[in-house]
Amino acid sequence: MQRHLLQGTPMILLHIKCSNDKMTNAIALKATIRTEIGKKADKLRKQDLIPAVMYGNKIAAENISVNYNEFKKVYSKAGESALVQLEVEGKKLNVLIHDIQLAPMSGKVTHIDFFQVNMKEEVETEIPLEFVGEAPAVKALGGVLIKNMDEISVKCLPSDLPEKYEIDISVLATFDDVIAVKDLKISDKVEILLDGETVIALVSAPRSEESLSELDTKVEEDVSKVAGVVKEEVATEEKKK
Repeated sequence: MQRHLLQGTPMILLHIKCSNDKMTNAIALKATIRTEIGKKADKLRKQDLIPAVMYGNKIAAENISVNYNEFKKVYSKAGESALVQLEVEGKKLNVLIHDIQLAPMSGKVTHIDFFQVNMKEEVETEIPLEFVGEAPAVKALGGVLIKNMDEISVKCLPSDLPEKYEIDISVLATFDDVIAVKDLKISDKVEILLDGETVIALVSAPRSEESLSELDTKVEEDVSKVAGVVKEEVATEEKKK
């Protein structure tokens, strides 16, 4: 889960809303220091606690645990892009949810990595994209909406992290229209770590029956060629014997 180009795109009027561009209040979560590590951490999970580790630049890693239900509430609000104020032994620390591990069968959270940030140093993280509205090229022309990404890499101070970017796809009226990174209306305190021409979303024209038929024919031809090669190789091997 960690975080851890098309040129010459047409100009279109675009409304992209940045939600919470200036982070004023971090979401609070309590944690406790834990001594249980390795297999012993399973005891915590049986008590509805999640083993976690907190670390940061020039900060020693510390083993902690958080309440399962409280973390779920916080994660639903913060995701991996909003600041969380982690209270550990009476100390309040600003962190990002850096990584979570899930149980393969149940999907329950089994471990969390918290990254402690320095409020005066920029961080790089992924901001989720929320697509809103309806694309006329889909509704009226029968096209297919193509989303090339659902999050975008940014760099800024922790206090300037946006919660998300809302992208209005109602501007996609034709198959020539695209929404590119350069169309994002962002704070001058936030740097997008992608080329401006990178396409975020577009609408692809539907395939005609003729093109689908041609595609099927090509696939059949390719399969026949492969089958022919295999038969030829088998025949060659038989001759060698």
